Amino acid sequence: MSAKEKIISAIKQNKPGAKELPVIPVFNAEENTIETFKQSVKTIGGEVIELASLAEIDVWLEKKFSTAENIVSAIVSSSVTISESSSTELLEKTDVAILQGEWGVAENGAIWLPEQNMLNRALPFITQHLMLVLNIENIVTNMHVAYENISSGAYGVFIAGPSKTADIEQSLVIGAHGARSLTVVLLKRAC
Repeated sequence: MSAKEKIISAIKQNKPGAKELPVIPVFNAEENTIETFKQSVKTIGGEVIELASLAEIDVWLEKKFSTAENIVSAIVSSSVTISESSSTELLEKTDVAILQGEWGVAENGAIWLPEQNMLNRALPFITQHLMLVLNIENIVTNMHVAYENISSGAYGVFIAGPSKTADIEQSLVIGAHGARSLTVVLLKRAC
């Protein structure tokens, strides 16, 4: 038996057994989860708007981003079509991306965005302005509850606020590594 085989054999024989994860206690739910979520998003630099339906987004877009030329979305009208195979040249021209978030977290204002809702993995980070649409019923109190609701094994990200960094000469820079603004659209009716 070679030295390599001896080492591999020893590793296989000394593999530790499975250990159960600790039980996580149930945390008390906040009384006003939606208001806490809205305040958390505002605190981290985002904006929250409440709309009755997806149809109202186009009107709001015209007011907020009237000069935007390249608007990308799979849930409302779009001026550009993006896919997983879209070029970086096309992606970098995106002014506004409107994507469907799945879960909002009241304690920190984060929103779970699964890969299937991104159109392209780079889109939420390369767009100038990001709008995440969230059904108001999908706001949970904390990250523990959010993780219980996320389907395991699938890629996704929690996004909280616009991109921020303060490592450049100790001054805050917005949009250095991602979207310059985040708008959360809370829908009162499920879309």
